Amino acid sequence: MPYYYRLPQPSYRAFYVLKRNFLVWRKLLGPALVLHFGEPIIYLFGLGLGLGHFVGDMGEVSYLAFLAAGVVASSALMTASMEGTYSVFTRMVPQQTYNAMLTTPINTDDIITGEFMWCATKATMSSIAILTVAFLMGAVESMMALIAIPIAFLCGLCFAGPAIIMASCSPSYDFFNYYFTLFVTPMFVLCGVFYPISVLPELMQSFVQVLPLTHAIALIRPLVLGQEVTQVVLHLGVILAYTLVGYYIAIAVVRKRLFI
Repeated sequence: MPYYYRLPQPSYRAFYVLKRNFLVWRKLLGPALVLHFGEPIIYLFGLGLGLGHFVGDMGEVSYLAFLAAGVVASSALMTASMEGTYSVFTRMVPQQTYNAMLTTPINTDDIITGEFMWCATKATMSSIAILTVAFLMGAVESMMALIAIPIAFLCGLCFAGPAIIMASCSPSYDFFNYYFTLFVTPMFVLCGVFYPISVLPELMQSFVQVLPLTHAIALIRPLVLGQEVTQVVLHLGVILAYTLVGYYIAIAVVRKRLFI
């Protein structure tokens, strides 16, 4: 079996990659905080209050609360996808950061494992920022919303895989237009961020059930709204399946790109 298809064997050195990314991010803390808090404020005010005025309540909750819960999940998708594509590609190709790391005891498995953890960490920070803004606006219905934080981390791991796979296959930044147009945007629009998926045609409902964001929202929204979470095993199973398969393929394709 070729080296790049072998099972991942990361070590504790993956945390050094995570630490390195955090130290770089810390230098850009100001713009990062503006992004984390600015976007949810725009979404929740512009859509939650603006569009919510015409939509009214969604069952027993306000549209603002309904939207806030969906945006918490979608923010993990967007943040992990941006970090896993543009940032990973920048470190892999233009900056040659990975090649520099490989001159140390750190190996490819450590690098990608560290990148997975960093994507999930940034996704979690983004979700926490949205939860904070939603709480201040009165859109968080239950303290069970705190359980959404570790779920956001898991979602970040889930969405990191496809993003890093695309980064490792991409010849340039323009290639990411395919990923965001054909994968990220359909999930953002169709998976229940802005409306219940039950209003979609039956064929479309079946389609979105195979997309991970649908299951992320199904877990996070009830927690934020103080409702009962159903089919937990199914939703976690889909997210974990995407995470594990994405992790294996991401390491395989990055190994192949860096060494062949």
